[in-house]
Amino acid sequence: MSASSTGPAGAATSAARRFTLGLLLLTAATGAVDAVSYLALDRVFTGNMTGNVLFLGFAAVGVGGVPFLNNAVALVGFVVGSIVSGRIVGRGHPTGLPRRAAGQLIGGGAVLVLLTVVWAVLGELPEPALLVVTFLLAAVMGGQVTAVKPIGNSDITTIVVTNTVANLARDSRLGGGRGERWVPRLLAVVAMGVGAAIGAAAVGWMGGPTALASALVLFLAGTATLVLAAREPRN
Repeated sequence: MSASSTGPAGAATSAARRFTLGLLLLTAATGAVDAVSYLALDRVFTGNMTGNVLFLGFAAVGVGGVPFLNNAVALVGFVVGSIVSGRIVGRGHPTGLPRRAAGQLIGGGAVLVLLTVVWAVLGELPEPALLVVTFLLAAVMGGQVTAVKPIGNSDITTIVVTNTVANLARDSRLGGGRGERWVPRLLAVVAMGVGAAIGAAAVGWMGGPTALASALVLFLAGTATLVLAAREPRN
């Protein structure tokens, strides 16, 4: 075994890989959550706010049959979640996952557990309950993206992949770049798509509560991986 694999550099590399894996799992969780929210909560995204802003525009002019209220609730929930997470996590941390950020993610996981259980008990969600679930899912997603910001990985935000796709293309050799960081960028795009496929398949085969449970598993796996990465020595 080489010295580099056991010394500070090796420890930092191991932590970085764990952070990347954790972020990819959270990205997959977002894909699954958005599949569940769109397919089972009446055409709303609780993670992808770009889609919701577009839906709000469609609904404002009465085109496309998209519900205005649901998407407005999701947008507000996402903003509230981001604000609360920003207050909890704070600023000025060294690169990594601060304890408060880890606590924020664990709290988000607890909310997902609660929503999964309540949805399973209620079965068909009445309109008020549907809006509450939409708000809380969006709040968890808003809290997630804010909590992982101290990690400092701009390629894997866990919520959207638009910039990731653009950077992947721009920095490719075809785009005149050197192809740097193409692997994690590509994996982020794939993770979002795979998560969406898992969530959509679960909705179609077993219904909303089970589909949300699949997203929960991905979310908890990602959170656990990030917490373990944060506990590894970095130097």
